[in-house]
Formats: sequence, C-alpha cells, structure tokens
Amino acid sequence: MTQEEQDRLNRLAAIRETGVDPYPSKTSRTHEVRAFLSDFNRLESSGDRVTLVGRIRLLRKHGGLTFLQLQDASGTSQLALKRDEVGEDVYSQFHATVDVADFLEVHGTAFATKKGEPTLNIQAYKMLTKSTLPLPEKWHGVSDIETRFRKRYLDLIMNEDVRERMMKRTRIISAIRELLDVKGFMEVETPTLQPIYGGGFAKPFVTHHNALDADFFLRISDEMYLKRLLVGGFEKVYEITKVFRNEGIDRDHNPEFTMFEAQVAYENVDYGMDLFEEIFEYAAQKALGTTHVQHEEVLIELQRPWKRMRLIDSVAEIGGLPTETWGELEPARAVLKEKLSKKAQEEVGRITSVGELLAFAFEELVEEKLIQPTIIYDYPVEVSPLAKRASDKRFVERFEAFALGSEIGNNYSELNDPVDLEQRFIEEKDREKAGFDEAHQTDFAYLEAIKHGMPPACGLGIGIDRMIMLLTGAKNIKEVILFPTLRPEQEE
Repeated sequence: MTQEEQDRLNRLAAIRETGVDPYPSKTSRTHEVRAFLSDFNRLESSGDRVTLVGRIRLLRKHGGLTFLQLQDASGTSQLALKRDEVGEDVYSQFHATVDVADFLEVHGTAFATKKGEPTLNIQAYKMLTKSTLPLPEKWHGVSDIETRFRKRYLDLIMNEDVRERMMKRTRIISAIRELLDVKGFMEVETPTLQPIYGGGFAKPFVTHHNALDADFFLRISDEMYLKRLLVGGFEKVYEITKVFRNEGIDRDHNPEFTMFEAQVAYENVDYGMDLFEEIFEYAAQKALGTTHVQHEEVLIELQRPWKRMRLIDSVAEIGGLPTETWGELEPARAVLKEKLSKKAQEEVGRITSVGELLAFAFEELVEEKLIQPTIIYDYPVEVSPLAKRASDKRFVERFEAFALGSEIGNNYSELNDPVDLEQRFIEEKDREKAGFDEAHQTDFAYLEAIKHGMPPACGLGIGIDRMIMLLTGAKNIKEVILFPTLRPEQEE
C-alpha cells in the first residue's frame, strides 16, 4: 500500500467518525455541467441556487480560497470554495477529507471570476463517493498501450478524446437505426449459440451445453437466421449484434466484434451498394456533422457516390495483372507468383481454383491500396458460396467495400436456389477435406428452409467497429471498443 492510499483510507475513517456516510445512495442535482454553463448568464443574474454532482478532477488551494474542477458526463466546470463564506470549520474539514477523484454534490450560486470564467460558488457540499486510490499523474503518452485498455475506466477519466470517440460510436449506431427505421426495417434478435456456424469464413469458438449434452458455436454471423425470417414472410430485417471469430488479433481484428447485418426481400446487390453508401453518409452527417474525416495526412470523403470497380478489373488496373491472366490455373499461378513475396507464394501453391487465385491476387496486390471508400464487385463464385451467380457465371453478385486499405463490409444477392446451394455446400465440404479449415459448414436446416421458398433478396453486412474507426480517425480497432479482448494478465 502506498502512502497516498494509506492517507486516503485515514481520511475515509475520519469521515465515518463524524457520523457521515461517505457512500450515500441518494443524491440530487438541478443541472448537469453542460446545462449550468449554457444557462450561466441567467443563473448569475437571478442568483438561483444550483446543485451539481460529479468527480473532482483538480483542487488548488490559495490561502482562504480553493478552486476545483468538477466533471460529470456532460463536461467540466470550475468551482470555488471561500473560507470567509463557509466558515473556518467547514473549510478546514473540506481539506481534511476531500481529495481529487472524490465524487461530490455541491450547492451554490453562479458567478464569473475576474478573468470571466463561469464558476459555481460553493455554499455547501456532500461527499458522494470517497476514492481510496488516486488518479494517475501521468496518463497521456503511456508507452504500454494495453495499460490503457486494461484500465479503460482511467482512460475515460483522463482522456477526453477517448470519451468523445465512444460517444460518437453510440451516435453512429443510433443513426443507422434511425435511417433503417425510416426505410421500414424491423430490428430482430437471432441466436448467439448456434448448432451450426455459418455466414462467413472463420474459425468459431466452441462451447458445451451441459443440460443438452451438446456442443454449440458462438456465432460468426447471424446471416443464416435472418434469411430464415425472409422465408417466414418478413421483408426488411436487420440486427446489430456481437459476433465471435477465433482468429488473430491485430489493428483490424478483435475476436469479439459488432456486426450489422440486414436482409432485404425483392432487392439485389445494386440496392445493397446504394444503401451501403447511404448508411455511411447518413451516419457521418448525423454523428459528426460532416462527411469529411481526417486520418493523419489523408482526408477521407464519405459523400456518395463512391468509386466502384469489378474485382477482376481492379486486379488489372491496380495489381498489374491483365484480365486474360485468369484462364487456366497453372499459368495463372505462375504469373501471380512473380508478383508475390516468398511467404505469399507458398500460400498460392495450396490454391486449387482460378477463382480463389484471383481473390488471393486481389487481397495481396490491391486491397491495401484502396484508401478512399471504394466498392469492389463481381467476386469469384469459389469464394462466395451463399451469393447468386452473375451474368458471367465465373462470378457472383457480391460486393465488398474498402477504405484505408481494409474491408468495411460484405454484401451480395442471396442465393435462393436450393439445388445450386446444395452443390456449393458439397464443394465447400471438399475444400474442408482438402485442408481449408475455414470452409463454410453444411447447414441442412437452412437448406430445408429455403426449399420452402425464399424470395429474391439482398444481404448487407457492415463491421461496426471498422466503421467507427473510419468515421472517427482511429488507427486501431481497440480504440473504438470499450473493452477489447486482451491476453490475461500473468500473476506474479
């Protein structure tokens, strides 16, 4: 125990000895800090009594005058405690018991200092929470970034930028819901525990249900259940939910993340492209007041329309491999290897189809170069088992959106032909047997559902965390998740 902690515990004991509860359950206030500051002129002229509550962030004593800063969720305000007004006993008791980081209820009247700063003149106060640990003196510039994430509560106290980013996150998600409500969508809830995982290429987390004596998977997507609702007669459904993928952690990936998924009956991928752009533009305007977002030296423009390119054309234009490259597997493999690092060449050797090879070429040669928001469409059928085929049967009606070199969404015209889907499930099973451990699982219950008839539909998926990164200028996904997944701390 540090001396500072011991001193605070002594002050806590001193408060209790006076018969005062340092952790009362009831408090009251007349104004949040923001409201106090915005209504300051009227409050100063009227002399109305004001009650504020919050955490003490700063405490400076100058003889018989003490200035404080009080912080609540809406902002920070200056307070003043004057010995001549409250009396020596109250003034001395205050300094004997109150520390920075304590929560107080303060009562007083508004006045402006000689410098014109809005201030509350404290006439009475009450302890709401006595803190027994101090706030860190040095928080900004912490070299171990995980320290900030493990103690996010301190990060939120000490870093206004972090608080503002998290508030923007809430406003962005609210804007998505607002837009979809206007468009007649219905928000739904689907299972987190699934007997068969699907809707994406990813390794799942596995858990066991004791009463049923059965293994379940934490969902990697909610897509397969949303499409069941289209079979059931709903036409516009969406969900904003947590999904879980047992994969690596880096600047763009967290094992637990938030996904937006929508299914729209009687629409196709063209509708999805338009809606995708509209969601980003609308959310930016509502949450930020602009469609411009600064990312270091790059100014991202989210206003519609975005650039759109066919995947095969983007590999030709940006990756430098002409469209005629993708005729036969072995010649295409040889040409692509010349463009890749040694490690990537090893991966190419395991690919068994031209479509997969083309998709890999895009990932290696194009994706990281897509800085401004860009829609890439017409994906190879081999990497899109749930999407409807395009007019060119090598491809499907699927698009992904990219910005700052990362994918921000995946969307397509849904495959509702059960014969075609069953064949693709067979092909995915063959890929799994060949060693592709992220192959899409065969979901016979879903297959049975669409045999009853699923209308033509468009599916839309957006990684909410990456969307927040894009709209707030964050460089790491951990910056936009309040409590990101971290390696457990080792006991000493």
